[in-house]
Amino acid sequence: MSKPEMNVALVVGPDTDLDSQAIRNTLEYFGARVFTYWIGRPSDLIDVLNGTDLYPNTDMIVLNFHGDEGSLIMPELGEDVYEEGEPKGNFGPDEVRRFAKLDGKIVLGNGCSLGDPELAKAFLDSGCHTYIGPDDYPDGNSALMFALRFFYEVIQNKKSMEEAFRIARATDEETGMYQLYVKE
Repeated sequence: MSKPEMNVALVVGPDTDLDSQAIRNTLEYFGARVFTYWIGRPSDLIDVLNGTDLYPNTDMIVLNFHGDEGSLIMPELGEDVYEEGEPKGNFGPDEVRRFAKLDGKIVLGNGCSLGDPELAKAFLDSGCHTYIGPDDYPDGNSALMFALRFFYEVIQNKKSMEEAFRIARATDEETGMYQLYVKE
């Protein structure tokens, strides 16, 4: 295999299988190396967010989750299934601040309301260089289209992240919900 264009961590939340496969297949076609993380429990996500289970030299992290009110929707487990100290419920700003250590990373929160300013600030406070996500509830097709267009511009057309963001965001009204947050 020749050197990949970039290394992408695709972090897959519950019930996002089809669009996650589309993102992975497309990014690999574009020349990216994609490492897929299937999230079945909170500790799986924690291990990615704190870097314990993150592939070295990851350029970008895609959190492909459903979202609601600025939180990543997590799988619901039986009470006896949770590990000691494992958080229950969805992952919002408090959980991100508690667990994430993403120094210098670029994160795309590709799910409804994952561009909420408070969640974005939590990611930036946890070391992210850049955080991208929609601040409202885009149609699923539009979320997929944003991700594909963004990566197409970065990989194929060698656009800067900011320019790729502007192009992907301009696709339609739904993709216009995406926001870009950069650490100052």
